[in-house]
Amino acid sequence: MTNSCFASITVQHERPPSLTLRTGGDTRVSPNRKVEGAVSVRSVLGGSAVRAFAAVVGGALVLTGCTTNTEESGPAASKVQVDKVTEIADRLPDKIKQSGKLVVGVNVPYQPNEYRDADGKIVGFDVDLMDAVTAVLGIQAEYVESAFEKIIPAIQAGTYDVGMSSITDSKEREQQVDFTTYFNAGIQWAQQTGKPIDPANACGKRVAVQATTVEHTEEVPAKSAECVAQGKPPIDIKAFDEQSAATNALVQGQVDAMSADSPVTAYAIKQSGGKIEPAGPVFDSAPYGWAVQKGSPLAAVLQAAVNHLIRNGQYKQITENWGVQDGAITESVINGAVS
Repeated sequence: MTNSCFASITVQHERPPSLTLRTGGDTRVSPNRKVEGAVSVRSVLGGSAVRAFAAVVGGALVLTGCTTNTEESGPAASKVQVDKVTEIADRLPDKIKQSGKLVVGVNVPYQPNEYRDADGKIVGFDVDLMDAVTAVLGIQAEYVESAFEKIIPAIQAGTYDVGMSSITDSKEREQQVDFTTYFNAGIQWAQQTGKPIDPANACGKRVAVQATTVEHTEEVPAKSAECVAQGKPPIDIKAFDEQSAATNALVQGQVDAMSADSPVTAYAIKQSGGKIEPAGPVFDSAPYGWAVQKGSPLAAVLQAAVNHLIRNGQYKQITENWGVQDGAITESVINGAVS
């Protein structure tokens, strides 16, 4: 827009590299994870970063053993034009308004939400959405990489304005910080296209999971135990060190289904070239939220910006760019924890 009270920013990213799992032995809060007290946590693999997709060539997933490979995968280059909304921007805290930037603490990698591309730039669904929000506010986001467990303490200390790392809004965390919700995540199964699997009745089926995730340690074993209790064969759980191996096993027909976090599954489906599809809806869902200092007016400003993007369709466009539209929300709220 050309009106002087509007500033314009382009949110753009190139095709991101292969999906990479979280590493380093840290934990990520997720709605469906093992509960420690009132907070659910996801234990992840240590070691160096691992690649979760071999490649995408001509829209099809390149499998282990194929002769062609490439460094690129993910959504095609996308552009969302977002304009400043003065009446929302004017509500920013003076410190942020004067600096012209929002300092955002983020832990990478966790594709497709936040990770570094081939050039070392932090990108992802969360990043595109935050860039759109800061465009509404007429400021820039400054992303600072942090250990996941240090983000909330840094918010409390005022080091970061916002914590953005696929953080589940939980009631316990709401005692420490306030959250502006922007997405819903849970568990989702995938199946080979046209070969239906019922996650609630997968007795005797081969199900791929990433080792050490809650799908491996709790969710699928619990379903398997129910099968045995009913006199049915247990689920044949196939655990893989890398999500890429679990995904490829499904695409190749080595397993009947795959269970993973909903954004991971959605992204895998989007990259598979139609070879895999959802096996039922997302379950055990809870909201992701951006963390801010307790009582800060910034929570309501972020909420207003997200709701503006929802109303004008740009939020929908961003979720679709990343293939995570199944977790899209219809309204952002402050402190929307379900547990």
